[in-house]
Amino acid sequence: MIGKTRSLTFTSLFFLLVISLIVNSYIFNNLLIINIFLIFSLISFVITKYGLKIIKQLNLLQNIRKEGPSFHFNKAKTPTMGGIFIILPFLLLLLIVSNSFDSIGILLLFFCTISFFIIGFVDDYLSIANKKNTGLKSNEKFTLQALISVLFIIFASQSDYINPLITISNNWIINTNIVIFPICFLTLVGLSNAVNLTDGLDGLAAGCSAIVFFGLGTEIFIKGQKDLIIYGLISYAMSGLCIGFLKYNKYPAKIFMGDTGSLTIGAALGSISILTNSFFTLFIISGIFIIEVISVMIQVSFFKITKKLFKKGKRVFLMTPIHHHFELKGIKEEKIVENFWKVNILLVVLGIVLKINL
Repeated sequence: MIGKTRSLTFTSLFFLLVISLIVNSYIFNNLLIINIFLIFSLISFVITKYGLKIIKQLNLLQNIRKEGPSFHFNKAKTPTMGGIFIILPFLLLLLIVSNSFDSIGILLLFFCTISFFIIGFVDDYLSIANKKNTGLKSNEKFTLQALISVLFIIFASQSDYINPLITISNNWIINTNIVIFPICFLTLVGLSNAVNLTDGLDGLAAGCSAIVFFGLGTEIFIKGQKDLIIYGLISYAMSGLCIGFLKYNKYPAKIFMGDTGSLTIGAALGSISILTNSFFTLFIISGIFIIEVISVMIQVSFFKITKKLFKKGKRVFLMTPIHHHFELKGIKEEKIVENFWKVNILLVVLGIVLKINL
């Protein structure tokens, strides 16, 4: 608990989100905020609890990559593809609300989410079938992600959902013109892969995702645009789904979300931010995901440059993504995850404060 040890456990993170959402419900005068979070937390918790047995029966077990830390081999045979228990309820929610609200925007979100879900599902399935931690080849995965992202951007643009005027605050708006399209592409593909890279420690991606979706939902409500409120509620629902799954994904994990979950969660974050023009705040509150990607980019680039110059590649970090660097430094896995959650919470606070005061 947070008290004497000042640690951030699953329980304390859950109650921190609940208290924050109760406050939001009061501030925005909308009880759906806390109710939808609690309902979908319970849904995710229950279906993960019973779905875990099905995953075991189907023998859908994790393979550990040889390039990772050696002490991760004890995680082999852990049930995986748990992202199913996050994404399927989310897709069902989208179908339900599409009949009553902004149907085109919700259907676009559904299209993007289910498409990335299929990519992640196939990747996980091939990995299990091949009995090694490689499913789709990296170029195949990127091609599919790029295709879906381009289609989403085209459809969203034709339906006037893509706004080149990125709103930083009420007094600060940046006109990106046609640059908005590569920004949208990088947001979708980049965040999808960023969450995927972050999903390397028990509870890391699920916990951070719950926090980021909370921040995104709050940012959308702060905008005060009635037509966007549904996306705020959807974000809170996804936060609940992630926290419910986290109960079984926290250290030591009983189940992993796999690419089925991580790729799709990132795509959902990106597509909601595009549909609501929430780029600025999302980039801040997704700082953990972005840092994970940047650490990999730095490592690969530095290795290639030094190999050309000195005939022998050198590394900046012991291993990337950066959470593995801290592991090899001797820091306990649960402590790394806890500290990353704390940083993510601070980033959400920063993003909201900047949104209100700029």
